[in-house]
Amino acid sequence: MLWPIWKITHTNNEERKLINENRNPSSPPLIIGIAGGTGSGKTTVSAKVLQRVGTTRIVVLYHDAYYKDLSHLSPDERGKRNFDHPDSLETSLLVEHIQQLKSWQSIEMPVYDFTTHTRTKQTVRVEPQRVIMVDGILIFAEPTLRALFDVKIFVDTDSDIRFIRRLKRDIAERGRTADSVIDQYLKTVRPMHMEFVENSKRYADVIIPEGGFNAVAMDMVSARIAELLAPGELPSE
Repeated sequence: MLWPIWKITHTNNEERKLINENRNPSSPPLIIGIAGGTGSGKTTVSAKVLQRVGTTRIVVLYHDAYYKDLSHLSPDERGKRNFDHPDSLETSLLVEHIQQLKSWQSIEMPVYDFTTHTRTKQTVRVEPQRVIMVDGILIFAEPTLRALFDVKIFVDTDSDIRFIRRLKRDIAERGRTADSVIDQYLKTVRPMHMEFVENSKRYADVIIPEGGFNAVAMDMVSARIAELLAPGELPSE
């Protein structure tokens, strides 16, 4: 499972033209952070925001793509690492990339392989856009990263639903066994969630129960983005 290759949406020539037209180097992009526990529905919220803001006006960065490379360790040692602690991620590189995008410079986003716990030699070129959205579990737990966000959204979902979603995802997409997912959840996922993720919720500007399925909350978020962007930036309904 490579991240974020499968998330990339390819654009045609007409879309690229619109993307270039929507850039405005005279003002910095709007930076939106979307956080929440594992399986909370962050991706659904990201997709809803993307739909409302427009695919030619927004780019998405995933904190998961910035996991540290563990190729220097044996497979057994990699599997024993705590991937739910902030130290498992190269957040400094993500901060650097966001700052580059804010300065209207392109970046090379890393591609992480979850099946081997290593960073591949591939990268994904990301061009700056009017809106930059950052998706990640721990993005509000890091002060330097949190300070970059103009809008902070936390997706709040019941723990049992989140666990079921993670179980299904890790088995289907990351080649994990049910026992290994349960073991990891009890040893690191849940304790790290209580220590870092849950505590970071207080920094959110908006907390969305039920994620992208909460139509009222999504309307509020879209309205907030409209306020912060220049008039006419958002596509008409």
